[in-house]
Amino acid sequence: MKLIHCVFASMMVCSTASADILSVHCPAGCPSSLDKNDMVFGHLYALSNNPTTKFADWVAYEVSPVNFGASPGRVWKSDPLLDKSETLEQGDYKGANRSELQADRGHQAPLASFAGSKYWPELNYLSNITPQDKDLNQGAWKNLEDAVRKAVTYRKTLFVITGPIYDKEMPSLPKADESHKVPSAYFKIVYDRSGKAAAFVMQQSAKRKDNYCTSNKSLQDVQALLPFKLPALTSSSVIYQRLGC
Repeated sequence: MKLIHCVFASMMVCSTASADILSVHCPAGCPSSLDKNDMVFGHLYALSNNPTTKFADWVAYEVSPVNFGASPGRVWKSDPLLDKSETLEQGDYKGANRSELQADRGHQAPLASFAGSKYWPELNYLSNITPQDKDLNQGAWKNLEDAVRKAVTYRKTLFVITGPIYDKEMPSLPKADESHKVPSAYFKIVYDRSGKAAAFVMQQSAKRKDNYCTSNKSLQDVQALLPFKLPALTSSSVIYQRLGC
């Protein structure tokens, strides 16, 4: 049975499996969640954790200047709402940056977007982390996250749904002592309250100097890569322009 964890401070609406999943983190509706997954609604983001891959299928959050601030650092911790067998542990990432993938611990909801919040430690929960190639994590992916922050104001915030894609086999983390599935790519959908959206897909093999704008995809193309249903959004050149594309 799918478990739903509720944080009352997030003002989310708990729903049954057949109902819409509503949260302040995804005002157009959250993506659907696989039956085996656990859904977690925290103060700063919502996610659907997959116990088979050991990573979140998706993470949803709002980007607003109210949460911006100086980087508070990285203190990795297990998600207290999830069983330890459902996500990787800190030791599983040992040697990952020297492995075939050369993986960073990549935030799905970025720490830089919430560094000014008192709840910033939640960003370093390992349920919000995936192994992401360092050139992708420090290159086009980071640049897109920076562009989202630059595009928002207090009155015009943006929302993001992001997560891994598994369209090809990838090498496992060398020191992980439990089964897991490393993503081959990532998607990011950026949208406003009216449902206007821009979508991107970036491969783990991306080069550090790649331009994130060239990774744009239609919402239909992104949906075809995912085993869960995305909310109803509309592709819009307005959002791409706000992101500098």
